[in-house]
Amino acid sequence: MTGPVAAVEVDARDPAWVAQCPDAERLARAAARLALGCGMRAVGIAPRTRFELSVVLTGDAEQRRLNRDWRGIDRSTNVLAFPAWNPDAPGPPDAPMLLGDVVLAFETVVREAEEQQMTLADHLAHLIVHGVLHLLGYDHQTDAAAAAMETKETFILASLGVADPYRGTM
Repeated sequence: MTGPVAAVEVDARDPAWVAQCPDAERLARAAARLALGCGMRAVGIAPRTRFELSVVLTGDAEQRRLNRDWRGIDRSTNVLAFPAWNPDAPGPPDAPMLLGDVVLAFETVVREAEEQQMTLADHLAHLIVHGVLHLLGYDHQTDAAAAAMETKETFILASLGVADPYRGTM
């Protein structure tokens, strides 16, 4: 059985991303595709489904505006996920599933990486995985949901060679 075919568009709007992490776009694609492949099985999406999703690498100013306009929170945040698909309303059978957008804020992600003593690349991978899982319907609103999501993230990140970001935080 083959995995999903995913078209992952990466828009590095803030040039600081590529300046600080030259491999950011490749890493974002790899993390998104792996998260998609591992996460979709749990939500019942057919493994041969074609997907499209975007990753936007922006700065805190744009992230703050998005967070304010869409969530009513007037501050930047590390990652936002904007789902575009509805599992109850599948599209045409030949069309790819438009999964949504994952948006990351450079300054916030850099600050968090430093605070957590992680590399920028590892934290970027973690937040991409986290955002894609949100697009698939995962959340962390309850302890049980958070544990399931964190377990899935840890598994996916290990496949990318990234250490467990939750180790020691429980």
